[in-house]
Amino acid sequence: MRKSVITVLCLLLVFGAVDAFADAMTAGDMLAEARANIMQAPASVGKVLFDEGTYVFIDVREPNETNMGFIPGAILIPRGLLEFRIGGAVEDQSAQIVVYCKSGGRSSLAAYTLKQMGYTNVISMAGGWGAWTAAAYPMAE
Repeated sequence: MRKSVITVLCLLLVFGAVDAFADAMTAGDMLAEARANIMQAPASVGKVLFDEGTYVFIDVREPNETNMGFIPGAILIPRGLLEFRIGGAVEDQSAQIVVYCKSGGRSSLAAYTLKQMGYTNVISMAGGWGAWTAAAYPMAE
């Protein structure tokens, strides 16, 4: 049995099936790829969209972060659960969505993930919650 496992592994290596790790990416690489493929907007644009009232705001921070406040009406879905919860929170894949986090990194990755999942109108708010609160825009607790 051990010999057959070794044989299979050798064949996989020879034919490149295990080569998936050769192009491993760093967190920085992943963030750069996400930002190259999504739309980003500053908090000032986020505020205009908030005032319009036609955009769904999704906060991808962790619960201990959202306990300090969030954008009124935002849907709170931690980044690590986004893929599992987004369908129940926003069924319409053409919905207009603004994603934000603390500073813009997680929201960029989240916006890219939503795009890969078929959501077509997604914006990541650059500067995130930090930029929103620095501008003294509305917040809920």
